Amino acid sequence: MYIILIGGGNVGMNLAKRLQQRDHEVLLLEKDPRQAQRLASFLGDESVYLGDGCETSVQKAVGFGRADVVVAVTGEDEDNLVVCQMAKVMWNVKRVLARVNDPSHEEIFRQIGIDDTVSATGIIFNLIEQQIASDTLIPLGAIAKGNVEIVEAFLSSRSPVAGKKVRDISLPPQTNIIWVNRSGEGVLVSGDTELRDGDEVVAVVPTSQAEALRDLLEPTKV
Repeated sequence: MYIILIGGGNVGMNLAKRLQQRDHEVLLLEKDPRQAQRLASFLGDESVYLGDGCETSVQKAVGFGRADVVVAVTGEDEDNLVVCQMAKVMWNVKRVLARVNDPSHEEIFRQIGIDDTVSATGIIFNLIEQQIASDTLIPLGAIAKGNVEIVEAFLSSRSPVAGKKVRDISLPPQTNIIWVNRSGEGVLVSGDTELRDGDEVVAVVPTSQAEALRDLLEPTKV
């Protein structure tokens, strides 16, 4: 399956990595040269394309016409909307998905026929509402404005936090670990929660600290 991703932020990078692991043909579009170079070091040069996914010439060059799936995951709802509309109308892509940063924009996406949307704000809000006390909702207030990110990491035995309790971990400022998936079951996180090898960890972190948190949870392989 040929899958094109637009937006080389944390969401796009991690999604591309997972899809590669499933042996899909994946191409990630990123318009910032420095970020595109960084992505290529993680994903491989053949999986990253430097260009603006909203431009027709770029879409033609990367093969929107043969794509099975197009996924727009930039931090700008306007760009995601444009990409999705062009993918459906100009290139007849069968499956088009979009990240919606502001939940109030979901109706606009539905009006143009983009039914497959994902709102990180809505997902995390529902997750926290189900599992964590309401007074911890405060750090999520700026997610829709792009100041806070949701970071996912899979711990290995090499992670410096494996075997430690959350209260003993020096997390970046204003960062909260909100959920752990362990052996297919969600774990309510508290200061006494011990992180283990194999845990899937989800955290809320300021954008400026996202990379530091990822390095802490999931060290770069050597």
